[in-house]
Amino acid sequence: MSDDHYFSARPASADERRTISVRLADTDLTLETAPGVFSPGHVDTGTRVLLRTVPDPSGRVLDLGCGWGPITLTAALRSPDATITAVDVNERALDLLCRNVERANAVAPLAPIVAAVPDAVPDDARFDVIWSNPPIRIGKEALHELLMKWLPRLAPGGVAYLVVQKNLGADSLATWLADTGEGTGGWGAVQKVASAKGFRVLRVDAR
Repeated sequence: MSDDHYFSARPASADERRTISVRLADTDLTLETAPGVFSPGHVDTGTRVLLRTVPDPSGRVLDLGCGWGPITLTAALRSPDATITAVDVNERALDLLCRNVERANAVAPLAPIVAAVPDAVPDDARFDVIWSNPPIRIGKEALHELLMKWLPRLAPGGVAYLVVQKNLGADSLATWLADTGEGTGGWGAVQKVASAKGFRVLRVDAR
């Protein structure tokens, strides 16, 4: 199996930048993408389903697995008074995100955005909202470890929205989230709040 995945820290593929036209939060943008990041050619279906489902965020927002930035930029456009933390292990994705923040900010006002690798986020950071199209293909064990690290960082009253493809285990993940949250997970209720185009959106409430 190739080491070049969108969840690699340093993708092996050539860093060949190009621009694409997208519409986020009713705003037309020209953004930069490259191989070696998730869905480099367009806003993927799961992310579009998520963004159609979630209410406008407020307070401290985390985009977990930000890629080149469609979720981060949507949150920042829809809620300019929020503060956004965009996290990804992929250094190329973070560079693209920073470039795309500059591009988007020239078109419309954005909320403040901090892009960071996971270890650069302070352990005591708490979030009112988490939006994520999580990296399912890292495998079940790694995905569970990822969620165990970040979901307990929801502040009291906080909420996370995760979009997961049905045939890649959305229902089993919902069951795991509910069972783990009741046990040692550190979060509360889990609900399926939307289902469209082969994806489910799961809502996880802070305990």
